Amino acid sequence: MPTVSKICIYPIKSLDGVEVKEASVLPSGALQGDREFAMFDEQGKFVNGKRNPKVHQLRTKFILESKVISLQIQGSDEEQSFNLEAEKPALEGWLSSFFGFTVKVRQNLLTGFPDDTVSTGPTIVSNGTLKEVASWYSHLDENDVRRQLRSTIEIDGIPAFWEDRLFSETGDVVPFQIGNLNFLGVNPCQRCIVFARDAVTGKTHPKFQKIFITKRQETLPQWVTTSRFDHFYKLTVNTRLASLGTENQIIRVGDKVNLLT
Repeated sequence: MPTVSKICIYPIKSLDGVEVKEASVLPSGALQGDREFAMFDEQGKFVNGKRNPKVHQLRTKFILESKVISLQIQGSDEEQSFNLEAEKPALEGWLSSFFGFTVKVRQNLLTGFPDDTVSTGPTIVSNGTLKEVASWYSHLDENDVRRQLRSTIEIDGIPAFWEDRLFSETGDVVPFQIGNLNFLGVNPCQRCIVFARDAVTGKTHPKFQKIFITKRQETLPQWVTTSRFDHFYKLTVNTRLASLGTENQIIRVGDKVNLLT
């Protein structure tokens, strides 16, 4: 039986995540607190790993209840802490100094700042998938792949790539449950350059993408809907809540995951 084994939320988009035992699901389908904040430059563009590899040098810790972030530059002993609401100007000043340009921190309590603004539900991956992908690279382990993928819901008790059952032909969705909440699996997630980088150093493995594409195609389960793979640099599944606008409900570690088809 597929079971939720980990829940990770990322309070500030592109920075380190926090593992939690449960998370509220907002009426938008997003997990409360996930990507609730994001960094922007003066042109209003995200300051993220895709556009600025320097992001990978930041190590962060969060106290979720009080919205306190502690920042540390990789390799430094100095740590600075800020309240994300009461001390936002000071946080923005610290980040601006670090990046070398003006950085603003914005908040979105409704959906957060997901990459997929249509399918705002949790991203799903199985523990077996993390282990399988890690086995393709001599320099990676399961935790490394987890940090690079940055998924919110991890499931266990099933084989690698089981989550590929959560999408179907283009335009179709796959209904499934986490606990008593109904979700729709939408599509496999296209990966970006960040996936090929070491999550701590930001260095890109020169053959990462080539190895991944080759192995992903080789290990693609026979029952997978291949029409969703115009290329094979895809992993994890984007989802959305089946009925938007419902009251906040909770996903917990240990919840069962059931296909409804």
